[in-house]
Amino acid sequence: MKVLVTVKRVIDYNVKVRVKSDNTDVDLANVKMAINPFCEIAVEEAVRLKEAGTATEIVAVSMGPKAAQEQLRTALALGADRAIHVESDETLESLTVAKMLKKIVEEEQPDLIIMGKQAIDSDNNQTGQMLAALTGMSQGTFASELKVEDGKAVVTREVDGGLQTVSLNTPAIVTTDLRLNEPRYASLPNIMKAKRKPLATKTPEELGVAVEARTKLLKVEPPAERSAGIKVDSVEQLVEKLKNEAKVI
Repeated sequence: MKVLVTVKRVIDYNVKVRVKSDNTDVDLANVKMAINPFCEIAVEEAVRLKEAGTATEIVAVSMGPKAAQEQLRTALALGADRAIHVESDETLESLTVAKMLKKIVEEEQPDLIIMGKQAIDSDNNQTGQMLAALTGMSQGTFASELKVEDGKAVVTREVDGGLQTVSLNTPAIVTTDLRLNEPRYASLPNIMKAKRKPLATKTPEELGVAVEARTKLLKVEPPAERSAGIKVDSVEQLVEKLKNEAKVI
């Protein structure tokens, strides 16, 4: 079984995000970048499938600037066998990414595609579903458990009312939730080995996909600072403020 896993380059989740002084975008200058946490979970799940003898090859894919190869090398150090980088300095929207992934899926013919359910920068939660629509593959989103048996992917999904278990015919697309697993750390020997693993580079033009913006970023603002709380002297004063100031009762 060949598993294709997607990796996105985002600001490290430990970093406090800063907004540019002109409010045009987030400030990325001298900021630590990392693999999107949900994508890291996807890589870990693919590696566990290979360790269990279910998967035979793991292909990591990323799209973005040349610097995104750093995150692909991390995925290779975590256990992926080879990587594909679609290099573009343009802002890539979810639909564009899904179209390029469709072309790669057609070339690679994976049996299972594992993706993070969303990226912590754009927070869209769209690409997996769009790719499923474009390829016609079955999909299991928000996976908290994944089992592959008898040519089917059995996915336990986290839904509003609890858990839902679905059985998917392969090839299938699975998007990962936080409780699916806990990613491992890349060891130094594996980091060194990753430098010798193959990493192919492509462009959107080679895939026949036009990079075009359908949305325009108008303004970015940091969240409003939280105002200080107040103390009340009695229950009556609390009720009065909740009723007349907060207007919640």
